[in-house]
Amino acid sequence: MRLLLLACLRAQTGNATTAARIRFAVAFTVEMKELAAAEWPDARKKIYVQSQGIKTTPSETFDWYTFLQNAAIPAGSGPVHLFLLVCGLRRVKDPLYLVEAFSEWHRKDPSVHLGIIGPAVDPLFSSEVKERVKRAPGVHVLQELPQQELHAALRRCLALVNSSSSEGMSAAILEAMDLEVPVLARNIPGNAAIIKHRETGLLFSTPQEFVVLSKSLMNDPVLEKEIVTRAKEYVEQHHSWEGERKTYQSLVQRLQ
Repeated sequence: MRLLLLACLRAQTGNATTAARIRFAVAFTVEMKELAAAEWPDARKKIYVQSQGIKTTPSETFDWYTFLQNAAIPAGSGPVHLFLLVCGLRRVKDPLYLVEAFSEWHRKDPSVHLGIIGPAVDPLFSSEVKERVKRAPGVHVLQELPQQELHAALRRCLALVNSSSSEGMSAAILEAMDLEVPVLARNIPGNAAIIKHRETGLLFSTPQEFVVLSKSLMNDPVLEKEIVTRAKEYVEQHHSWEGERKTYQSLVQRLQ
């Protein structure tokens, strides 16, 4: 029995050998399926498409102000507009992509802050991120949180940020959509596959465009409401956790 989840489609072995060993494979999107089929043509009929399912469970006891205090973000002198970048600290997630532009924006508007939160997947690169952030006012590397607390923190933020240089299907983006939090994501194929610009989120191609779009989001509550409403509907229709569970149950039963 062999189960292959195609979130990253890079063949490590010969096509014929791999295809012969596959009992079935699951791709998040039709585009991923086609990429996989190009690598393993004989396995095309064994590849099924099932979007990633999402289920959010925000803590009801989460203390927002303690969270801000622990992050060294002042909360007593005025409003705090926190953008949260959720990612494992590794180069492909490119957490430093927005740091310079965001810090420049923070100098002009001290209410805006960017929090980078996630595990130190690459310890060397994580140290590089922390050193860079020390010289960037308004940008913070935050302590990891359990998932329920992270969902609760995300629910209080102005927006979820994704600055990855490459993505398969970002669970953090889908979780933010489910929590009705606006998403600002780098315009790359993996993100554009689940975000329609100005409909279910905002896509940016440069750090400067990120700042412009962020300002428009802050100043246009109608736009924010429309985006989060459509994004919630999208997740409910296409990324049901229960639907994903049933698909995998059905596929595994075929192996028995």
